[in-house]
Amino acid sequence: MKKVAFEDILNLYEYEKVRPEKVKELLELKKKRSIFLQDMFHIFFENTFSVWFQIQEMIRAERMIKDEDINFEIEVYNDLIPEQNQLSATFFIEIPDDEKRKQMLKELVGIHDGIFISFKDHKIKAKANEQSDMDYKFGKAATIHFIKFDFDNLQKELFKNEKAFIEIEYKDIKIKQEIPQEIKEELVKDLYSE
Repeated sequence: MKKVAFEDILNLYEYEKVRPEKVKELLELKKKRSIFLQDMFHIFFENTFSVWFQIQEMIRAERMIKDEDINFEIEVYNDLIPEQNQLSATFFIEIPDDEKRKQMLKELVGIHDGIFISFKDHKIKAKANEQSDMDYKFGKAATIHFIKFDFDNLQKELFKNEKAFIEIEYKDIKIKQEIPQEIKEELVKDLYSE
């Protein structure tokens, strides 16, 4: 999948002009790329546009104008764009109540190691980035994890043609939820993009 390049970035003035339209675009995209699991987990599958939008929003929020600062953001965020035969997602733990969240995050340390995509007789384990390992050090789960699922060619074909599921297997949490067809079609495009 195409990475975001410096030339793709709009300056602050140009971005402000198109921002309302791009926000709508992102909200529509989220409907096709988000899976909510029970009442506290949410997975959003990233693509070039979602990453471009995040970069533009960081530039806007920080009022960045220096090329080196913008290039740094591009480099950091481009890691969220999947490679060929890969899906990339942001996994959110969403617990609105402060007290409950503090307690639950202690209990959810390591949950990022129990996320899978399954189909037919295959189960692909999510690989979290190195930041997720900090959960073990600090004794509480982060509310956001960046995860990737690596497919081989056979798995890619099976995923395309079979029912597929998102699973979480962690301590007493056992979730297996079918990936809706509309979302699966988006993810198949990701797997086949170069």
